[in-house]
Amino acid sequence: MRKRALLSAVALSTALALSGCAAGASDGGSAKGGSTVTLTFLTFETPNLTAKYWDDAIARASAKVPGVTIKKLVAPSADPGAYAKQLAASGQLPDIMASVSPNGFAQAGQLASWTDAELTDFVSPHSNPINGKIYQLPYNTQPIPLVYYNKADFAQAGITGPPKTYAELLDDSSKLKADGITPFVVGGGGKDTWADMYPLIAAVGADTYKADPNWLAEKAAGKAKFTDPAFTKAVAKISDLAKKGYIDTAGLSRSYADTEQAFRDNKGAMYPMGSWFAASADARKPSFDIGVFPWPTDDGSLAVPAYTGGGPVVSSKAPDVDLAKKWALAFTLDKTSSDVSVKTDASIIAIKGYTPPTEVGPVYAQTVDLYQQAVKQNAIVNSFSVETGDGSMPAGLAGKTASGVADLISGKTNADHFSAFLDNEWAKATQ
Repeated sequence: MRKRALLSAVALSTALALSGCAAGASDGGSAKGGSTVTLTFLTFETPNLTAKYWDDAIARASAKVPGVTIKKLVAPSADPGAYAKQLAASGQLPDIMASVSPNGFAQAGQLASWTDAELTDFVSPHSNPINGKIYQLPYNTQPIPLVYYNKADFAQAGITGPPKTYAELLDDSSKLKADGITPFVVGGGGKDTWADMYPLIAAVGADTYKADPNWLAEKAAGKAKFTDPAFTKAVAKISDLAKKGYIDTAGLSRSYADTEQAFRDNKGAMYPMGSWFAASADARKPSFDIGVFPWPTDDGSLAVPAYTGGGPVVSSKAPDVDLAKKWALAFTLDKTSSDVSVKTDASIIAIKGYTPPTEVGPVYAQTVDLYQQAVKQNAIVNSFSVETGDGSMPAGLAGKTASGVADLISGKTNADHFSAFLDNEWAKATQ
């Protein structure tokens, strides 16, 4: 879900030139015959997933797969997908890519698929298939989003607990605003336009996907439109929140990191964000207690958008595809790396037999409990625009959706125009 600004061809070349070898032996060709192979690995950095996180994980995986040199590439923002698309257009698609949606790349024959034998260690080995094949290792589950909230703000406004229905959410927002508290913290400035998407993703999950879990696949099949009431109802809710002053529109200029800090600094009571925020909340505790709840449905039934995937994808043109897959599996299945991912990015690891560290924090524990409740109640729905399998959004459309959401929140467009814009952009992307 995480997007980035476009770079020029010169910038792409510069980025590649500046990327260094993170682990392994000296540069070489194929590892076959005893020689070494150099494989490029595209990563991204966030306040949670730092350069050290990647370097340490790369070193551990490389120690398990001799004969490999990993040349680490770093995407210029927190979602490497758009950057990978640019690299592919210039003939520089990395050999291994972390958290890149396979949609578009797989259909173009640019990725190697995973076999059932290679997927035996995963809880959900057939998550997000494309034409019956799996292209991304399904190692991590993330609810995207949940609503993290300031318990002290709620108490100050006379709110005794999180809302159960959407009407209660509106009532709570009204009480917060009346007490001088901004209800929602939302950002999305600069290269982090993706960060404004979470209220919409939540509303689509609670309204559109709760009623019809296969709605986006139906859109892909030409059986539904964004301009249909099933979708525009959710869009209108976000527009309405902004019009009522429940979303601080000035916050749209904030970067992802600044938006997170704004919530931590008590600039608003509720923060719709992916579950990875739980790690930050536990590691850098603010002055108030944080709770978590799912975006409410109209009738109060539970709906939690979630995505299982996030693991590496491997280029079908890697200098040694088998070795690249072996290294990607070693990277993904490393217990220490999974433990670090839990602690630093609140990952819900989807590997068989995995046990998380015992010292997880209270916000992470609440997040996992809420996810498990949704699993038990069969209340998991897809996360709009995060899907990567059959019927998912065309490559690049999520970024345009994020730009449209900014206009929706700022009042530059309305629900009908925004939905028509998405239909038009989908048509252009699939011509």
